[in-house]
Amino acid sequence: MRTMQKATGQFTVNILPQQDAIGAGRMIIEKDYEGELQGVGKGQMLSKQVDGGMSVYCAIEEFEGHLAGKSGGFTLLHQGKMSSESRELSVTVIQGSGSGELASLTGSMQINQDENSHTYIFEYSL
Repeated sequence: MRTMQKATGQFTVNILPQQDAIGAGRMIIEKDYEGELQGVGKGQMLSKQVDGGMSVYCAIEEFEGHLAGKSGGFTLLHQGKMSSESRELSVTVIQGSGSGELASLTGSMQINQDENSHTYIFEYSL
């Protein structure tokens, strides 16, 4: 049985809207991670907001960098749903996506946001 570990820190994000001819938004995501997870994340996000305030998004993010002193990469799958009453967000490592010293990585990430910053709590196993 693998032991779960926890990494925390913050990241900055740059979201670049793309022009598409469909009713959903598509954005390029660029992130710089600091803290126990250090590196860059790059990906694409699709989002949709409907009348009444419900919005959803999904994204695929490719991370390259260091975790717990080990170098490599992995892929995160983001799935979110938000309304004025609730917020659900799931960010998980896609099984088998790890590379380098992170080849056996599994885990999930919690993202917290306020007006000034984004922070993460990454629970993982190597």
